Amino acid sequence: MVKRLERTVLLSEYEWNELTSEDQGLIQMAKTAGKNAHAPYSNFMVGAALLLDNGETLHANNQENVSFPGGVCAERVLLTYAHANYPNVAPLKLAITAKRREGERYASVTPCGICRQTISEMEMIFKQSIEILILTPEGKVLKAEGIDQLLPFKFSDLNG
Repeated sequence: MVKRLERTVLLSEYEWNELTSEDQGLIQMAKTAGKNAHAPYSNFMVGAALLLDNGETLHANNQENVSFPGGVCAERVLLTYAHANYPNVAPLKLAITAKRREGERYASVTPCGICRQTISEMEMIFKQSIEILILTPEGKVLKAEGIDQLLPFKFSDLNG
């Protein structure tokens, strides 16, 4: 008999003025980081900002390469930098923004599959969820309480 497996995901949508000043600051930092993205091929500028458990905030952007797919997403640049430089400090919140170079409106962009798995890896290392903030074209913010909300059937225990 076929067994049906189902997972429900939940994203919360916030108006800008409903966010904490900390969340607003992270999103602004991600927007600024996106302006410096190296995206000469797609012209799609992605910025990310990260709050660490020690209070540090870091930011990064996507880095494309003519040797496609040699580019790296903003989220992975940021998370790998954070872990390389702060290996014992947990990431708490990750903000993501994206837009076309010449555009004014931001796009609702969730992390790609590789980035989702990278976020999952960081959650496994530190045994806690990373809150994910995503700016929408309407200026609202989608909030996921952890990667399970974006990657419900993730690799979590390859030995199990």
